[in-house]
Amino acid sequence: MPELARMIAARLREFIGNRRRAKRFRARLPLSVSLIDQQLNLNGSRRPASISGHTADVSTTGLGLVVPAIRIGEHYLVGENRRLRIELELPGGPVAMQAVSVRYERLEEAGTERGYLIGVRIAEMNKQDRDHYVEYVNGLLNK
Repeated sequence: MPELARMIAARLREFIGNRRRAKRFRARLPLSVSLIDQQLNLNGSRRPASISGHTADVSTTGLGLVVPAIRIGEHYLVGENRRLRIELELPGGPVAMQAVSVRYERLEEAGTERGYLIGVRIAEMNKQDRDHYVEYVNGLLNK
């Protein structure tokens, strides 16, 4: 039933309009996602498990992520105030950010994409990564 509700909401968004404030641009960039609040791994290391994917779209305030699964181990990538660490491969080099998941939907099996589309809002970036990222997004505006 929750999948049906998400599908209906996605369709309504198409007809009613988009609430996003920043313009989104289609871009397919490789990325990895990990959970920030994940506890220590069993072997005691601090390196959190991650999942690889790519972007569907980007804006100065958020991203659309396409990932093959909605969980890493037993932990969901989405949920109330779920904080994610995203390492994004830009053409000029990688950037890291912290983001909060705001929505998700399962991608249709009949389409070219499989897995999940997760909408995230960028919460934190260091100044150098933010400048690099905004420069990239603004470059898409000029294309």
